[in-house]
Amino acid sequence: MSSKEKPTLGGTRIKTRKRNIAAPLDPAAFSDAVVQIYLDNAGDLELVAKSIESSDLNFTRYGDIFFEVIFIGGRTQPGTVKSDEGERHTYSVIDCEPKREAILPSVVYIQKILRRKPFLIKNLENVTRRFLQSLELFEENERKKLAIFTALAFSQKLSGLPPETVFQPLLKDNLVAKGIVLTFVTDFFKEYLVENSLEDLISILRRGKMEDNLMDFLPPVRRSAESFAEHFTNEGLTDLVEYHSKKMFEVKLREIKTVLTSKVTEEESNVDEVIESVKQQIKDAKLPDIEVVRVVWDGLMDAVQWSGKNQQQNANSVLRQVKTWAPLLNIFCSSGKLELELMYKVQMQCYEDAKLMKVFPEVVRSLYELDVLAEDTILHWFRKGTNSKGRQTFVKSLEPFVNWLEEAEEEE
Repeated sequence: MSSKEKPTLGGTRIKTRKRNIAAPLDPAAFSDAVVQIYLDNAGDLELVAKSIESSDLNFTRYGDIFFEVIFIGGRTQPGTVKSDEGERHTYSVIDCEPKREAILPSVVYIQKILRRKPFLIKNLENVTRRFLQSLELFEENERKKLAIFTALAFSQKLSGLPPETVFQPLLKDNLVAKGIVLTFVTDFFKEYLVENSLEDLISILRRGKMEDNLMDFLPPVRRSAESFAEHFTNEGLTDLVEYHSKKMFEVKLREIKTVLTSKVTEEESNVDEVIESVKQQIKDAKLPDIEVVRVVWDGLMDAVQWSGKNQQQNANSVLRQVKTWAPLLNIFCSSGKLELELMYKVQMQCYEDAKLMKVFPEVVRSLYELDVLAEDTILHWFRKGTNSKGRQTFVKSLEPFVNWLEEAEEEE
């Protein structure tokens, strides 16, 4: 028999790790509590802000619901922008009059809350994006109030509303097609420009990646420069129309220059085909003749293969380009005024690019020999040119050639 004692069951307590027990979600109770704060203070946002600050409500957990209460007066039903069956107050953004003086206090109130509770910034962004994506679920008058609120939020530099949060959600096809987005941004623009400049508005649009895409706000069936101009002119936003026209003009110029540069750099490019292609682009873009001369020269120079430090090689490249594409320049330099503009472009190119300073007289002489520039144009530039950039240097370098022209004219 073994002398060892048999094991027995004792009353040993087994220690277990303590676990955090998550409180059950109760968004309805949170919403009702915030609504009650509004009701207790009769919608006085100063008093509401103080009560919110001193409350022990769980804003970290229910931040989205908090902003739903601010915007529509209560917690939204799933999949809608309407409040559920819980408590509701009538001091929300969409319950205000559609006027800046009625809505501005809500913007200031939110700013105060965010300064004390900056973790709510993301919740404001979430709710704003969701409401903007659901604009069609709001009444027309409610959409106008949201547009005014959004404009005032940017005007007051409200934290938590980066421009991309506002503009990108608007570009849903169904919202754009119904004209809802166009009406919203029109109300937004008009309200924002009350106290801000057009430059400020363009800065916001640029940050929201919409500066070059304003036409995207128009329904597809109305998406034209004429419709854009007509709509915003009728709304009193003529400065925006002028800016957009100028912007579209610059875009067309860039497109033409890019296409021209691409075709010129092709090894087997045909001069006649390129000329016809450029003619068609210019016809479609309706560009003024003087802009055509500028963009053609820029396109040709962008296609030059520049050498880092070898000035003679750069000079040869420019002269080769001029000789090859003189027929293209000749087509569009169809008057003395346009020839003079080409001389100014050559002057600016050589002035702004140090490696081309010495090549100016050679380029002018080559353009003369290729019948792009007339003698009268060169003499006019030499005697009465108005562009002062590097003028003294270029006049001096061109003097021998001008003297030769004058001597030849006297002999004739």
